[in-house]
Amino acid sequence: MLNNIGPAGFIIIAIVILVLFGRGKVAGLMGEVGKGITSFKKGLKDGSEEIEKSSDDATETARDITPEHDKDKA
Repeated sequence: MLNNIGPAGFIIIAIVILVLFGRGKVAGLMGEVGKGITSFKKGLKDGSEEIEKSSDDATETARDITPEHDKDKA
């Protein structure tokens, strides 16, 4: 269904949306969408940094505590 809509169709849809909601509402909505995208990207970045930090902490805490005289038995 959306494959049949051309550039002219999108322009008509945009005009109808502007008439129904007004320029102020559409601009406010786009601002909120932009803030949402920014916050989503920040969350992804913070999440990946947290995962990297936890993996670094795990490698630091994982150390060999085998007594010296038992290491050669393995």
